[in-house]
Amino acid sequence: MKALFLKNYGKPLDVLNLEDVAVPVPGDDEVRVRVHACALNPADWVVCEGLLPGPPPKGIGFDVSGVVDALGEGVTHFQVGDSVFGVPDYMNYTTGGAAEYAILKVFLPVPEGLGMIEAAALPMATETAARTIDLLPLSAGQTVMINGGGTMTGFAAVQIALLRGAHVIASAGETFAGRLRELGAKVTPYGEGMVERVRELAGGSPDFAVHTAQVKGTLPDLVKIVGGDPKRVYSFADRDEENLGVRTAWREGGSLRYDVLGHYAQLAAEGRFSIPVSRAFSLDDWRAAAEISMSKRAHGKIILLPEL
Repeated sequence: MKALFLKNYGKPLDVLNLEDVAVPVPGDDEVRVRVHACALNPADWVVCEGLLPGPPPKGIGFDVSGVVDALGEGVTHFQVGDSVFGVPDYMNYTTGGAAEYAILKVFLPVPEGLGMIEAAALPMATETAARTIDLLPLSAGQTVMINGGGTMTGFAAVQIALLRGAHVIASAGETFAGRLRELGAKVTPYGEGMVERVRELAGGSPDFAVHTAQVKGTLPDLVKIVGGDPKRVYSFADRDEENLGVRTAWREGGSLRYDVLGHYAQLAAEGRFSIPVSRAFSLDDWRAAAEISMSKRAHGKIILLPEL
């Protein structure tokens, strides 16, 4: 099979290779899928630079949909031929979701009415957003400011917060500002004066702020937005290099919330939740896909389609 993976750590475009490798065999409680779609994420590019423990080779691609073609020992509620989406076993195999076949450690049925591409866009953004909202913890009636509503995790977080009855103020560019307003969020642009604009929209200090955009130097403004309490700011996009005392994914990431994926997939099938998709590429065109993804101007998920 063809698979995109790295043999050495370094800059993604320098170390990634598309090569023919053996088709992997699923382990206990896993399935193998013929990959229909694999969504790319910022996490893929930091994996290339050594994020995961252990030496290469390492595969990329954390979001997958496909058709089951082999069952591991202990899998009883799925059959060969089922359409599923989920997360590859990226720790125990040398290839990930960016391949013609992938081993999934987390897998759920694709609900009727949900496309395979749309299903592949869900896992990482949805899991991260749901985990963050729970860690705040955000309740109905409270107000949260989401910095980076136009990122895919930010877009998911806006929807999850609104579904839980919270009031949402999102910073975003023009690409997603209209869609965020249609969802029910109040939207403000980035840049100078954001602190004052958010506090005006909130009628004071929001209860929480979430940092999703990879823009350095934003955390001090978010602390000001919530009235000076850094513990009311949570970031999974910044390690708090200023040592402000904000909460970060690197300090308290929490347990992965794969348990929520089925719920949000069903909402997506009903048209009540979505992760925007920008463009799809064949696996052979991975380099063009990666360049757009890394440019931070993708305006939605970039998808690889190994079957093209």
